[in-house]
This record gives sequence, C-alpha cells and structure tokens, in this order.
Amino acid sequence: MKLLRLKITDPKGFRSLQSGFEYFFRTSWELQEDKGFAPFVCAGPNGSGKSNLLEVLAAIFFHLECKSLDYRPELFEYDPENVPGGYREEMGMPDGFELEYLSKPFSDFTGQDKSSPLHIKIIKELGGGPQFFLQNDAGFDSALPLESRQIKEVLPEFVLGYSSGENEILSLPFFKMRFIHFDEYLDAVRKQTSYPGTPEGRLTFFDQEFNQAILLSNFILGDEGHLQPFKREMGLEGVRYFRVILRDILYPSGLGISNKSTGQWPILENVRGIQGKLQHCTSAYFYDDATDTHYYDFWLDNASKKAFSLQFGTALELFRAFQLLLTLNLYSVSNQQKLEMYQSPSLYVNETIPRLPSDQRVMRFKDVVLQKTGVEDIVYSKALSDGEHQFLHTLGLCILFRDSQALFLLDEPDTHFNPDLRAKFISGLRECLQEETVSNNNEMLITTHAPFLISDSKPDRVLVFSKTNGAVSISKPEYNTLGASINKITMNTFKKRETIGGHALGILQDLRSRFENGDDKENLITEINRELGDSVEKVLLLKTILDSIEAEG
Repeated sequence: MKLLRLKITDPKGFRSLQSGFEYFFRTSWELQEDKGFAPFVCAGPNGSGKSNLLEVLAAIFFHLECKSLDYRPELFEYDPENVPGGYREEMGMPDGFELEYLSKPFSDFTGQDKSSPLHIKIIKELGGGPQFFLQNDAGFDSALPLESRQIKEVLPEFVLGYSSGENEILSLPFFKMRFIHFDEYLDAVRKQTSYPGTPEGRLTFFDQEFNQAILLSNFILGDEGHLQPFKREMGLEGVRYFRVILRDILYPSGLGISNKSTGQWPILENVRGIQGKLQHCTSAYFYDDATDTHYYDFWLDNASKKAFSLQFGTALELFRAFQLLLTLNLYSVSNQQKLEMYQSPSLYVNETIPRLPSDQRVMRFKDVVLQKTGVEDIVYSKALSDGEHQFLHTLGLCILFRDSQALFLLDEPDTHFNPDLRAKFISGLRECLQEETVSNNNEMLITTHAPFLISDSKPDRVLVFSKTNGAVSISKPEYNTLGASINKITMNTFKKRETIGGHALGILQDLRSRFENGDDKENLITEINRELGDSVEKVLLLKTILDSIEAEG
C-alpha cells in the first residue's frame, strides 16, 4: 500500500492533531518517481505531534479492520445495557476523517488496468459509518462505492506497530486486537469448531513478547541474504539451540481434570496441528503428565531447518504459529478485565492486565543459545544488549513481512542503538526491502530524534513536525537531507545550534566571558586546549581570541 492523503474532520481532532489537520504524503509527480523502498521519517521536538500521526493511523485502521471482521467477541460488540462502550461502526476515534491510499486490485476488479494499484478513498463523517470508494483514476467515470468483500481485500494485509517506549496511545488498538485474536481462538475451542490456524484480525503490536519469536523465525527459515545485517553488525551467525514449553491447561480454571460438561476445555485443543509440526522438527521431546507440560528441544542444523521448512514453509508462517501460541498466554485475563480493555480509551489500561510468571504461561521459549563469530562460549539471547535486541527486533519484523502489503508504524525504533547502528539502520532496511524480488507494496513511517536516519533519507521522505499556537503542521526540509552532516541536520531540523553537551557548553561560555572581561589571552588558549575536546564551538572561540591578538599587533 502507499499512503496518499489524511485529513482529520472530527471537531475534537485527535490528540494534538487539530480538526482540519491534513497532509498529502505524495504528489502525483512524486508518485510517478516513487521507485523502490523508502520509509517516511518523522522528526521534530517532543510534543510536536509526530507520534500522533502514527497513533491516528493505528486508530483508523483498527476501526476499519473491526468493520470488516467476520468474528467480533460479544464483549466487544456494542450493547446499550451490558457493553455501552462497545464497538460501533458509526462511532470512532477520530470520529471523522478522510483517508486515501493505493492498494493492490481486489480479485474481481473489472477496471481497465488490472495490474496497476487502485486509488482507495475512505470517508467517515461524524456519527456515520466509514464509506469506501474506488476513485476515478482507476478507469471509471466516477468514484465507485466498494462492497464488503472488496473492502476486506483493499485494507492492508497487515498493520504492524512498534514502540521502544511506553507509547500506550499507539499500542492500545493493537492490544484490543490481540484480545480479539484470543477470543476468536477461544470461541472455536469452546464451540468445538475448526480454527483456520491464524487470527483473522491483521493488526499486530510487536512488543517484547515477540522478541524471541522474531529472532527464531528469521534464523530458522529466513533467507541468508536478508540476515547479513545481523551477521555484519552484530557478528550473529545463527541459533544453536532453543526450547519451546507448552502447558496444556484447562480453560477457564487452569486446573483440574478435563470435563467439558463443567465448561472446561484444554486450551491447546485447536493448535494440535502446530504441536504436530513442532514434534516433526524437534531433536528431543518430553511430556510431563503430572503438569500437562510439553517440552520441545531443538538443536539447529541443516536437517532440522529443512524439517521446519517442510512443516511451516516460510519464516512468516513459522512466526504466525509462534504468535498464536503466545496469544494463549492471555488465558488468565477475566471477562471483566477484557470488557474494560475493549471499552477503554485509557492510556494506562495495559497496567490492569496481569503478566503471568513464566511457569504459569501456556507457551514460552527457554534457553535460546546463539552462535556469534569468534565466540566459543555459550551466548544466550537474554545476554544481548538493549541495542542488539532492538536491532534484531525492529529489522527482524520488517524482514518477516517484507513480501506483504503491510503498513509499518515504528515509534522511535532506534532509541537503544549506538551511533554505529543508528547510522546503518536505514541502509539495513533498504538492503532487505529494496531487492527486485520485493513487490514494493509496503509503507513505513518511523519517528526519530536521531539525525542519522534523516541523513539516509531524501527530503521528500522526511516529515518535519512543528506546533504553532497549538496547531500541528508538517513541512519538508528546505535542504538536501540525503548525505547531510549530523551538525547540519541538528541545526536545521531539530533547531539545536550547539553541537556539544550542556555542561561543556557552560564551560566554554565561561571561558568566553573571561576573554571578554580581559583575562590573559595566551593563558586562555592554553586552558581551552587543555579542558575541551575538538568541536565547532571551540574552534570559533579560539579564532575569536586569535583574531583579537592579531588585531592588537
């Protein structure tokens, strides 16, 4: 998909995005020149609204996805008495918007050009349901309303969220969808009906729960070429060993003997197929009937990877199997807690969801052992630095979904990177996502405070946020950002003219004041060179003092 335009028409706006906020992501000319992969990099000071752009897109696509779902839990659906805050197609947040993007053609499209992307326009008026239209640049005389089955096809194949911090606004719609995934699965178990193997809803938030699933999926079934950034930047050659532990508890009590007449069900009932696939790949398997716990041990070599390939096919399919198993860890959440989650607009609702100790979870990974270049000792994945975890996590999820029509919403994915990784993050994305084999159907928005990401981007892909009198606006840089120096970006985009730290700047300003007050110039030059490292500010002060000495003859 490719974003074209967003407008907020809700009189209340959305967070800091005011009513009437509008942004055109691409002009017609830029669309013609839009070749290859390049993310939109959102930059600006704290509070300028850059994260709100990601948040409103997540909220809008959550609302649209819920409209198209075949399954919605009873606790999620609006009921004036029991669920007054439940989902209603005509009520959203924001409650009014216009959104335009390009999508791949749906299966029964009958327009003139069946290979070109379709121009989709969505309008939601205040108090009304969202309306989908196919715009006339698809070869029709006027905009055509879309039918429900077509709507499902023109929505993004996946909407993927990530935040390095505690961005509860971004994560909230994704967590609601995670509970919809769980209730969809649980309802199939309860009714003893078939389950398709993957959840219907297409929103996924990649918090730390999925860290090891991303790592393992990529290094078991990922293409060797796609893994080069990890090998080059981290010396990570692969995974030697890991264990999967599954507890076959009874839902809802989590205890006791299976007795369906009492309303209890083995929670693994509908993932027996995944269990069978894992058992075909395992190096060793053990079942503890005292605790209803399955242990799967995997020593990875070419043979075991071939087995995974035969059973799961691709890295993405393996990840989605892990994703489903990890979702079952929500079993301990009560109906009352789910009801509150589904209805809540609260930024802190996640704090009410219990986090289980590891030995009470349905699914967990244990002892993921890595192989690193030049290291003979055992290296556990838990021993990696925060920056290494984040690099594996953020770049890894992009690799997993590279061949899909996905919208990536990444809020500060570079927070824990050292300067070297920050400088190489965008190039790593390009290396993995800009190959000729990639269909270029992905869209990615990244927020950052790091000039490195801007220096790796062209100006038409850099969105500079600012706020004036409470109104958020977006502009493009007035200089060529691609290859621009860190100093230039810091001064022009982040409006910070100093290139040194605050404490060092205070020392330098004190030395300047002493010069202006008549201190001995030669002694000052000696002290400046002794106390301060090289910087633009230091050079300018030394030049000022030397010019003064020369002027005095």
